[in-house]
Amino acid sequence: MKKNILVAGILALACVSAAAQVGAPYIHDPSTIAECDGKYYTFGTGGGGLISADGWVWESGAVRPGGGAAPDAIKIGDRYLVGYSTTGGGLGGGHAGRIVTMWNKTLDPNSPDFAYTEPVEVANSVVDEDCDAIDIGLLMDDKGRLFCTYGTYFGNIRMVELDPKTGERLAGNQPVDVAIDCEASIMIYNDGWYYLLGTHGTCCDGVNSTYNIVCGRSRNPYGPFIDNVGRDMLAGGGKMVIAAEERLFGAGHFGRYIVEPGVEKASLHYEADLDRSGRSVLAIRPLLWKNGWPECGELVKDGNYKILSRRRGYALELSVDFVRAQGGMRMFGFGRGQQEQPNVVLEGQKLEEVSADWPEGNIPVRANDYMARPHQKWTIEAVPEAGGYLGGPYFKIVIEGTNRALAAAEGAELVTVPEFTGADEQLWQIDQLTDGTFRLMPKAIPGCSERLCLYSVADSTPTLAKFDFNNDNCKWDLKMH
Repeated sequence: MKKNILVAGILALACVSAAAQVGAPYIHDPSTIAECDGKYYTFGTGGGGLISADGWVWESGAVRPGGGAAPDAIKIGDRYLVGYSTTGGGLGGGHAGRIVTMWNKTLDPNSPDFAYTEPVEVANSVVDEDCDAIDIGLLMDDKGRLFCTYGTYFGNIRMVELDPKTGERLAGNQPVDVAIDCEASIMIYNDGWYYLLGTHGTCCDGVNSTYNIVCGRSRNPYGPFIDNVGRDMLAGGGKMVIAAEERLFGAGHFGRYIVEPGVEKASLHYEADLDRSGRSVLAIRPLLWKNGWPECGELVKDGNYKILSRRRGYALELSVDFVRAQGGMRMFGFGRGQQEQPNVVLEGQKLEEVSADWPEGNIPVRANDYMARPHQKWTIEAVPEAGGYLGGPYFKIVIEGTNRALAAAEGAELVTVPEFTGADEQLWQIDQLTDGTFRLMPKAIPGCSERLCLYSVADSTPTLAKFDFNNDNCKWDLKMH
């Protein structure tokens, strides 16, 4: 095993590259994120956990009885199954442990339906056994089978199958060893493959924790789980999924949350956040799939970008007159006179050279060949006081060097307005998709209740339309310049 937020506090945290969640996201060994009645929940070691109304700002308040360590949670039908370990992993001085599960109709502690059932044991270990019954991970596959993994570095990672109706171990099902040299394991299922993810490295050592998350895969839920170079996880194999960062250490306890097809999130903890006194914090990252393997993506960082349509590669730009850059066409050839001419550095076109001729009011947008011109350069910045969504803050998107902001308009169209005001139609949700591209969605659209995204209806015509992961019109590349 290893109520309210002050705007000033949020602003201070946003300056820290927004790598972890904001608010008070302090937790160790978080369970997979679960949604209940429009709110998000995760539970941690020691009992209790976190609640978020938007998936970005987290506060304590989730309730899980029993204490113990390293829980997991999964929604099955209209109920929630929550499991945890009562001891083990060296807690209490020994490796004897018990894995238990319990049900609840809701995760909202203020609901009249909130009541956990009595916990039921599904696995155990004794003091000198080659497995610790701790660190439960739950998966229901596409066939409706429910699996539970558990174990630590002390011995093997094991798998048992549970009854999805009762949460108890299936009668006659015996544990199977599936991995070594990891803990905090969990299985996920994708495209016919079962992926076993485990936390490798040293635990519970704060800024010196070497925790990182690795995986192998198998067509069979009981393995063997083989990594990207053919190593069995029972022999210590595992492909890296996510490791430490510059100011975040000890990546562990993976969870997968599918927002919708093509939009997935990975939850985890970092055992030490240098910008929060080295405390253990919840983090949520985009989950990508590259060549059949899961990989954690990056949160969008504040900076200057070109926004390129995956449809054709054209750049999002203001619909303004094209202004020819200085320099023109130089003569070419290999005559002696040409060879002796000195090279000079030509300056790129500057904002002040062209912006005076732009219209003063709203300006539409279009897509066109990227030429590194001022009307094609955008600054993307988080707006922390605007809150967020699961795994990210809202952003403003303005023409670089100006306050002219990209906005949704009546009729589900796009426009740029002269000044960013923080209005909902000027705020953007930016999700990295499972293929590494991005989806851009306005927080609100005037006169429209639908959730629509930035969309290339034609090569040069961006608009707003419904998201479809299988359609490149919905996808954009964000490239810093």
